[in-house]
Amino acid sequence: MNVLLKLTNVAVYVGDTCLLEPISLSLNQGQPLTILGQTGSGKSLLAQAIMGLLPADLRVSGEIEVFGEVMALEERQALWGREMVMLPQEPWHSLDPLMKGVDQVKEVYQFVREKDVQEALALANDDLRYVGLEGNGHKRPDELSGGMAQRLAITAATAGGAHVILADEPTKGLDVSRRDGIVQLLQARSNLGSLLTITHDVTVARQLGGVLLVIKKGRLVEQGEATQILDFPQDNYTRELIAAEPCAWSDMAPTIRNNSAEDILTADNLRLERGGRTLFDGLSFSIKRGEVVGIVGDSGCGKSSLGDALLDLLPISAGKLTRINKAAKPHQWLKLYQDPPSAFSASVSLGQLLDDLVTLHGIDKARIAPLMSRLSLPQGILTRNCLAVSGGELQRFAILRALLLDPVFLFADEPTSRLDPITAKEVTTLLVELASDAGCAVLLVSHDAALLQKTCHQVIAI
Repeated sequence: MNVLLKLTNVAVYVGDTCLLEPISLSLNQGQPLTILGQTGSGKSLLAQAIMGLLPADLRVSGEIEVFGEVMALEERQALWGREMVMLPQEPWHSLDPLMKGVDQVKEVYQFVREKDVQEALALANDDLRYVGLEGNGHKRPDELSGGMAQRLAITAATAGGAHVILADEPTKGLDVSRRDGIVQLLQARSNLGSLLTITHDVTVARQLGGVLLVIKKGRLVEQGEATQILDFPQDNYTRELIAAEPCAWSDMAPTIRNNSAEDILTADNLRLERGGRTLFDGLSFSIKRGEVVGIVGDSGCGKSSLGDALLDLLPISAGKLTRINKAAKPHQWLKLYQDPPSAFSASVSLGQLLDDLVTLHGIDKARIAPLMSRLSLPQGILTRNCLAVSGGELQRFAILRALLLDPVFLFADEPTSRLDPITAKEVTTLLVELASDAGCAVLLVSHDAALLQKTCHQVIAI
């Protein structure tokens, strides 16, 4: 069995502080390798070290061997696209915001695989059809849902035919059918090479099979065959990850303290159209103070668009929408974005963003530290910008920022899609408690029917 990638005592440091303890592994041809662990555990640092994408203030030690040769940083970077490719955790970081989706895939076939224009276009359309984006190739990334953009990014990245594919959280934000389709696509694309996948999704790790590594806080705690580890975990942390899947949660929907609580929002026969297509029609419901309402449906069905319409960010096409709580200030009707980078400026630190929020709204700074602790956010991230933290950390920071504004209505668009099961349960519990304690209505979008069943008073299917 050919070894395509071999790591010997690879570690990552910032200054003298070890962020990722030494790890040794081999990625064999045709044998998938999966790294499972909590958000911020160091999984993405390992992938960045392999590819040569670590931030300038981090350094790597140990040996990285590719195709039988120990390679320096510049040598590995020369393999990008044709022999090695990394699927980034955030699709927006790898897509051209001004280019149609089909053209982004076509370019890879044209300039990496050296296909003529017509064949490249045909292959690109075939790929988009395979991942459920048929009819959406003419759209720019900002015109796609988060899940659709993720599928486009994966399709473009794998079109070059690289033998070593590193996939960083490739299925986050996807419904079950799309998640399974992406796993199958990655397996097919890595058929002649091999696949290293970083995930916090236990189901994905089980589907991929092969070799599994479990990492906690930068340290390898368990390694072996995926089936053996997931069926018979030896480490308490691995058991905790498995037990934190939503299907194992107890019912946590809060009791609405006042059974006669007033409606905060009503929708009557809503219809919404986008891009000449009707997303939904005849949708009616009401939401009370302190109520948790779930929205479920496949990627691209209009879940995010519905939430935006309720916040008056999108016009409705027909029907009547009434926001009843007139005492609330505009900034108390809030949205947690599915892709948090789209809600932050990279030009300043996260700490500066918090300082601006405190100054603008007269917030008591003493509230920040307890909330950061509750959301498992280290103080150190406040010195970094939004591009220098993990996707999960940024999502939790977005929740921190929202909570500081005392929302009366919070549209949470896939708020746990970037979080591992343990942190996802903690964050979901916090949102549910917010609804109960502060009388805040929470509109919760998720692809996970089990999560909604355990947390919501009502579920709207689109």
